[in-house]
Amino acid sequence: ALEFASAEMQQDKEIVLAAVSEHGLALQFASAEMKQDKAIVLAAVSKCGVALEFASAELKQDKEFVLAVVSKRGFALEFASAEMQQDKEIVLAAVSEHGLAL
Repeated sequence: ALEFASAEMQQDKEIVLAAVSEHGLALQFASAEMKQDKAIVLAAVSKCGVALEFASAELKQDKEFVLAVVSKRGFALEFASAEMQQDKEIVLAAVSEHGLAL
């Protein structure tokens, strides 16, 4: 439903959080500002690891954030920044959560 909401609603934190908490991939329809919000993106990724694809570039290269994400959804490693994909601690956390995350 977020896809069809107005731009104003796509940047409303309460609405976006409700949407991504039900369907993580709804993050793709959120405003750029919401795609930078750690709580929003973490809620989306907790529902669907692939949602990291739609997070801001800044979050995809934030080591602490990416570590939290791949610890819950190892497959999200695919959408982390190239730098994070080469970080041993990040990769170890991802494969520990899901052995096929490589």
